[in-house]
Formats: sequence, C-alpha cells, structure tokens
Amino acid sequence: MRRAPRVFLVAAEESGDRLGGALMAALREQAGPDIQFIGVGGHDMAARGLASLFPIDQLSIMGFVSIPRRLPNILRRIRETADAVIAARPDALVIIDSPDLTHRVARRVRRTDPSIPIVDYVSPSVWAWRPGRARAMRAYVDHVLALLPFEPQAHRDLGGPPCTYVGHPLAAEVAKLRPNADEALRRRADPPVILVLPGSRSGEIRRHTAIFGEALALLRERIGPIEVVLPTVPHLAGPVVAATMSWPVPPRIVVEPADKQAAFRVARAALAKSGTVTLELALAGVPMVAAYRGSPVEAWAARRVVRVPSYILANLVIGENVVPELIQQDCTAERLTSALAPLIADSEQRARQIAAFSRLDALMEVGARAPAARAADIVLGLLRPADAPFGGSTPNRISSTRP
Repeated sequence: MRRAPRVFLVAAEESGDRLGGALMAALREQAGPDIQFIGVGGHDMAARGLASLFPIDQLSIMGFVSIPRRLPNILRRIRETADAVIAARPDALVIIDSPDLTHRVARRVRRTDPSIPIVDYVSPSVWAWRPGRARAMRAYVDHVLALLPFEPQAHRDLGGPPCTYVGHPLAAEVAKLRPNADEALRRRADPPVILVLPGSRSGEIRRHTAIFGEALALLRERIGPIEVVLPTVPHLAGPVVAATMSWPVPPRIVVEPADKQAAFRVARAALAKSGTVTLELALAGVPMVAAYRGSPVEAWAARRVVRVPSYILANLVIGENVVPELIQQDCTAERLTSALAPLIADSEQRARQIAAFSRLDALMEVGARAPAARAADIVLGLLRPADAPFGGSTPNRISSTRP
C-alpha cells in the first residue's frame, strides 16, 4: 500500500502564501486528508497545516539599503531550505513565486536529487525581461503553473519548461468585484466615485500620492464634485493618511478587503499605479488611467531591459493598449487629469475600455474550475513514484498547456 504523498512547498511572501494555502486545500481535497505538507510559508499555509521551517518575513528585503545587512541571513535560509527538501525526499517540491529566492532552492535540490519533481507556481516574467531565464529553467523546473493566459505560449517561444495556464486567483473573485443592480445605479450616479490606488509599498505611496492629489484637485475643478476612495492595507494606513492630509479632495481610506471590493463595485473610474490592480479593476469593469513614477535608477533599468508593449497587466492580457499609461515624465497632474476626465462621462474612451474588459472572462477562463484545483491536478500528476531511488533520474514531464 502506497504511503500518503508528501509535498514540500516554499513561499517567500504574502501573495505566495495565499496561493500556497489555496493549493494545499485543493491537494487535500483531491489526494485525501492524509497528504503531508512540509516547507516554508505564512499564515494561510499555516492554517492549512504547514509548520513553517522559519517565518517568511526573514526572507524579505525592503529597499536597496537593507540588502547588505539581510543578504547573508537570506542566503543561509535558502541553503537550509534546500537541505530540508533533500533530507525530506518529498514526492514533489512546489516553489511559489519569488523567483530570486525560490529558484535558488530549486537549483540546489535538482543538483543533489534530480528525482524530486519541481513545480514552479507563478511564472517569472520571462516575457517582459531576461527572457533567457525560460530556457535556463528547463534544467531545474519540470512544470510551470501560469497565472496569465499568454504565458504558456511565451515559454514555448522562449524554449522554457512545460507550462500550463491554471488561472489567476482574481478570476475566482469576480463575483465580489462586480456590482448588483443597486450598485450599478450608484456607479452611474453623481457625485462619481473615483478609486485611487497609489501602490502597496511605502516608496510607491511617497512617489504617487502628491501627484495623484494634484490630479484630483484639477479633476474636481473640471467636472465638479467627486467622491474619492483609497483602498490600502492595514500596515500602510498610517502613511497613507499622512500622505493625503493635504489633498484638496479628502479621500475615504478603506483597509478591509470587503470594503475595497465594495468600492470597486460602485466606482465610476480609477487612477491606479500600474500593477496587478489594473487587472483587478478591469475584471470589475472600472475604466482607469494607470501611472507610475519610479526612481531614476528604476527608470534607467526599465528602459534597457523591459521588452513588452505595455507596462499595464490588463493591457497585456487583453492584447491591446486600451488603458492609458503615464510613466515617469509623462506622469503629471495635467496629463493624468486629461486622461481621467473622459472616463467619467459617456465617452468613446470609456466605451472602448469597457468593451475590451468584457473580453477578459473568455481570455482568463472565468467560471472554469478554481485555479488552485487546476494547479493541484498538475502537482499530483507529477508526484514521484514511491520506489524512486535517491538521486534517480528526472521525472517525466507533463507537456500540456491546459489542465
């Protein structure tokens, strides 16, 4: 009788921890309650029964200044994690996002015991920069679980490992983002609700809040009264309140996920820092202007290494630059206001975005099986045979692109 499977999971930040927790629940549902989990994770994975080797905040680096001080400890934790995988000899290793950390673990494991199947949950952005990573991953990743529908083709084009689109977690949240009848009426009513999303890191908040506040003041001058809602996370609420104290249009700051989703359901338009939130807004059907101001070093690096037609995730998934993006020197109050104002009226610009957003359900397979369940299919299909010897051959790969 085969023993219960053991899966080693490694997540290095909160977003990966949420993916890991959902995957663990799906694996337990499909493989049975006896499946064993070991590895590194946070609160969500702990709630599913994982005793983390150490707290994942020991892997975080916030800003260039902290790198020299934190790097030795992080490298030590990477070595410890890889050694723990090798000692545990799990039936599969799942590395979750954070490629600068998790891929180092995977490479060390593959060198010592190539019989352990390795699944990468969340593809690195090989389609945007450092495309050579895709081919390099073939040496130590057996399958990539993609969150974005265009990523399997990107890996095929770049010579990467087998890659399957399993779905983005946001696809499972669509019902919470779209309005009911009363909320749809509020979305069209005055004063219009404007969502403002300056970013989820303290540096982004510092760089965006002043210019966003100026743009909102200009917007009010041009169209009249507006209601501004600014969703953030609890640990940034204090800095956000301080940064918006001088805004001529005081925002209502919300920190609870339910309050954020409620604001998405009634918002007429949004001004957002470019990132994953643009995809969330698009799924909610909220027309937007995306903006980004980075440091001079970030701007210099992006011009030289990023190879995509848009920085906006919603644009990339749709395959059309429908969301205006105002980056670096183009991110001025005047330009932000000029791009945002038409989205509040029944304009051609607003209609074009809404029509493009309506294609997302098909592109992202909204309504299909839950992403975590589809991911669990791939992991369970790659489990190492119970009698595989230590240091044996690399497991067979699944070459499909859809579960």
